[in-house]
Amino acid sequence: MATPYTPQITGQGPKAQIQRLGGHLAGMVMPNIAAFIAWGLITALFIPTGWLPNKEFGALVDPTINVLLPVLIGYTGGRMVHGQRGAVVGAVATIGVVVGAGIPMFLGAMVMGPLTAYVLKLVDGYIQDRTKPGFEMLVDNFSAGIIGGAAAVFGNWGIKPIVTHVTDVAGNGVEWLIHHHLLPLASVLVEPAKVLFLNNAVNHGVLGPLGVAEAAKHGKSIMFMIESNPGPGLGVLAAYLLFGPRSLRPSVPAAMVIQFLGGIHEIYFPYILMKPRLILASMAGGAAGIGTFMITNAGLVATPSPGSIFAYAAETPRGGYFGVFLGVLIAAAVSFAVGSVLLGFGRLNGDDESEPEPDAAAGETPAAETTTDETKSDEAPAPETAPHGA
Repeated sequence: MATPYTPQITGQGPKAQIQRLGGHLAGMVMPNIAAFIAWGLITALFIPTGWLPNKEFGALVDPTINVLLPVLIGYTGGRMVHGQRGAVVGAVATIGVVVGAGIPMFLGAMVMGPLTAYVLKLVDGYIQDRTKPGFEMLVDNFSAGIIGGAAAVFGNWGIKPIVTHVTDVAGNGVEWLIHHHLLPLASVLVEPAKVLFLNNAVNHGVLGPLGVAEAAKHGKSIMFMIESNPGPGLGVLAAYLLFGPRSLRPSVPAAMVIQFLGGIHEIYFPYILMKPRLILASMAGGAAGIGTFMITNAGLVATPSPGSIFAYAAETPRGGYFGVFLGVLIAAAVSFAVGSVLLGFGRLNGDDESEPEPDAAAGETPAAETTTDETKSDEAPAPETAPHGA
């Protein structure tokens, strides 16, 4: 399925299937990017460690990330499958995985929204010709209500525990790598978990407690920088800015500011979901950053919250700025380089290069209109000795 964010995918091979999956994910997330930006701004400004701490305004942060954004994604996913009716049942079904989860249920929303809309689409196709005249509205409303309510219950009972288990597995995997001194490889698990919006669970549930214990003993800890490093996200966004789809490039500078300066990493996750292969760039940048932190013996004294470059500077112990900033810089450079290669330096960004440039296409129009009726009436037609439009 082609969307304003993804080209038409042809073929049936594994690569095409992955591209289609990425297109569907992007189609659910990217139309709501303005909501992510709004949440990012509110978070960066009003949380206790933000620029303008405000308890009342800061109360908007958790409901937005835990409820509003997943419901918007479920709504959009349902709309992609079955129009407005699919959108409504997709939103209702998403509530089932959101309530009581305690973590952002974006993955659950991406499953429940389209799935519930597809079920409704099948039911509508079955009952459409079997509904007696005059009962259409009654049947439509009750069928959507029953399916949406049942999906919400099923999501709360079945899908929410699965997503929670995935979160726990990711956290346990990261902890295993840490205990076996394979820290750079932690990015292989951390970066995909981040893109699935499990970053807070991994950071605060696993890395944070380990970092606190290590900082209490040594005065600093590298654990605080494994997930929160703003370098990989900055590099991916920079690759998007230069070589990504032209239709999305205008939105990238604002995302870079919010991600790197504001520390809201969620802002770049949808860009990777749209091009899933770019997760390799994020993983490579994260591993390079962790390796640099290890070599330079860098560490922070506390969890940088939010994970911005300013928070990094504030949490860096005296004399440790070189290693910290070098790790962020190298992570950004590596993720940018790998991301640029994966985008083919603009050749694989999904833009249709077969379309003529606007100026070139318009250039033929004046030449076609230069001959008037007056000149044609008295002069014989001249032989065509030059190409049309020359």
